[in-house]
Amino acid sequence: MEETIYLNGSLVPRSEARISVFDHGFLYGYGLFETMRAYNGKIFLLERHIKRLLGSAVTIGLGDSLAGIDLNKACLDTLKANKLEDARLRLTVTGGESDSFPWEGKAGQPTVVVTARPYSGFSPEKYEQGFKVYLAPVRRCAQSSISGIKSVSYLLSVLARNEAAAQGLDEALLLNDDGYIAEGGSCNVFFVKGSRLVTPSLGSGILPGITRDVVIELADELGIIITEGTVGLAVIKQCDEAFLTNAVMEVMPMTAASDSAGNTVTISGGKPGEITRKLMAAYKEKVAKETAT
Repeated sequence: MEETIYLNGSLVPRSEARISVFDHGFLYGYGLFETMRAYNGKIFLLERHIKRLLGSAVTIGLGDSLAGIDLNKACLDTLKANKLEDARLRLTVTGGESDSFPWEGKAGQPTVVVTARPYSGFSPEKYEQGFKVYLAPVRRCAQSSISGIKSVSYLLSVLARNEAAAQGLDEALLLNDDGYIAEGGSCNVFFVKGSRLVTPSLGSGILPGITRDVVIELADELGIIITEGTVGLAVIKQCDEAFLTNAVMEVMPMTAASDSAGNTVTISGGKPGEITRKLMAAYKEKVAKETAT
């Protein structure tokens, strides 16, 4: 069966889904997106993802254009139309097609696209191996409000992840312009020191991840103390454990980090640590509870 795409209020076959070459998302990167997972035919944390997107839409001037568009229903309808139980969804909104520039205030209707594709996650073996990351030379800007927005201007992350892939590694780890650890190319990062969690603060130039928030909530429920702040590179050698989070990978152990000179640090003996395992299990329990049929 051909994949079905939600495009501006209609469900259409993938072969018929088209956007204009004058779309502001294509021309200027003027748009936003959210990536979500569905389990058992239910989209996990859908409302949180939509809330984040709408908040960012207001920030970049797309809030009014999205008023009256039921983004929740668009996502749910797309999942149903593709007859999927376990899936990866992407919701994308842009400034839409216009003959004027975005800053001229004459934008047309927004473009809204939802895709849903089969996805069952990484293998248990991959979670045991964990991700090996590359310390990318490109930097996040801690002072920029854009760093906290999940925009379709994704070039920084693409370049970082390209370099990681070229090294045969799973993910990139980016520093901010002050030299502190910010986040992964597509994820947030946590370190474990003793019995405490340490993670870069929102002021470090990171995206306020939905999964990051959930992990912080779960850690609090488990009585794990969390510190958010500036995190220096030394933590990679000093930490007992580390892990990465996003909606697709959930909680993924980070077991090694390499730099451009070929130096590699192994974390937690190259396997998931105790606190990481607790949070992995707690996250899966939350998913199971909230997506039970």
